[in-house]
Amino acid sequence: MDNERQPIEDNENSRRKKKSSKFWKGVLVGILFTVFVGLVAVGAATGIFMFGRSVIGNPVQTAERSEDADMLSLNMGQVVSKLSLLQAIVNEYFLFDEDMEQVEAGIYKGMMDSLDDPYTVYYTAEEYESLTEETEGVYVGIGVLVSQDAETNTVTAVRVFSGSGAEEAGMKKGDIFYLVGDVEAASVDLDVLVKDYIKGEEGTWVDITVIRDGEEVELHIQRRMVETTTVEYQLLEDGTGYILVTQFDVVTGDQFAAAVDELERQGMERLVIDLRDNPGGVLDTCVQMAAYILPETSYGGTILTTATKAGESDRYFCEDGLIKHEIYDDSGDDNSYPRQDGHEVDLPIAILINGNSASASEVFSGALQDYGAAVLVGTTSFGKGIVQSLLPLDDGSAVKITVAHYYTPSGFDLHGKGLTPDIEVELELDEDLVGAYDVPLDRDNQVQAAIAAIR
Repeated sequence: MDNERQPIEDNENSRRKKKSSKFWKGVLVGILFTVFVGLVAVGAATGIFMFGRSVIGNPVQTAERSEDADMLSLNMGQVVSKLSLLQAIVNEYFLFDEDMEQVEAGIYKGMMDSLDDPYTVYYTAEEYESLTEETEGVYVGIGVLVSQDAETNTVTAVRVFSGSGAEEAGMKKGDIFYLVGDVEAASVDLDVLVKDYIKGEEGTWVDITVIRDGEEVELHIQRRMVETTTVEYQLLEDGTGYILVTQFDVVTGDQFAAAVDELERQGMERLVIDLRDNPGGVLDTCVQMAAYILPETSYGGTILTTATKAGESDRYFCEDGLIKHEIYDDSGDDNSYPRQDGHEVDLPIAILINGNSASASEVFSGALQDYGAAVLVGTTSFGKGIVQSLLPLDDGSAVKITVAHYYTPSGFDLHGKGLTPDIEVELELDEDLVGAYDVPLDRDNQVQAAIAAIR
């Protein structure tokens, strides 16, 4: 018997090898399936959400169902019976102690996961409390923008912010997150990974193991107060204004308007807006920015429409110098509208997009493309044309669930397709710039193509 037992150290090494092997299998598959679930800034969740529209009561309710409803609903009697059988088996045979809260949460998470929609997720009360922290451009984190692959859940660094703890520790664009502490990054929902494991108290440290060029690299990163400047701009020598928008945060709309105003004051003759690797963010910000550029001409001033499977729809549009929001369901008026907007930009505009330009980035770009107000340059965008609603449950938990499609002003449904650039240009960088945080604009072939398109 003693000869059959492995030393504890060997067992641990075997476990780690198996875990690593499973991870690498996922990474290899992820190389083949480069479809991203979505993107979040570390410390700041992004995406298009419709908050506060609905509040669900007890998720298990007794009610009379019609025959048609039964065909579309679970047979709860059968489900409860089988769960009771499984629980009896666990009680009789399971070797270890059972965490009933974890088991219950797993049932709900499994149900949402079975819908085969990566954007539909169940959150426990603790997870929901963490997720509802407002994103206002200031947070405590490591200063990285990350993405998660839809097929493998592989998490990748898309952008490392200048002056951040991550940059100081040596993290680079393209690094694949393997472990955060002792948690395998690919095993956790991205929102939860960011909020519960990467973020933390200011001054504390987090150990992150990344995969870079096929090797594991261990990074010891300090969490810091990070104020994300989501808009950067400059006027180039030929009179071209260049605005980089890294995400659509609460503060981004005002930063963008200030950048446009300043560039116009400096004599801007044309404008390049860089939305490459921009994951999206706050819908109201996106609408505000598009309205700041667009005239109230075509499509009745429409910037965005949404539609549920029941045919209910919303419309964001400009009229008489105001941004308005029409709601066609029974949820009432949006008290944050109307808003003032009497501004437009009458200059040649190019927008840079790529496969990581998603969600609100596509709303903005699609609106300007439909109006003929901008030419799109780069590669096809991500293709996230659906809206999520975050619905709180009465026990403190919540469900994030896909509720609607959104459409550009012309009625184009970009979901799963993305926006096709008017001028397709693949990024080609010199070897010394591959993976670099800052690429000089005069050595960025996509930026130069955008300038040429509007010169």
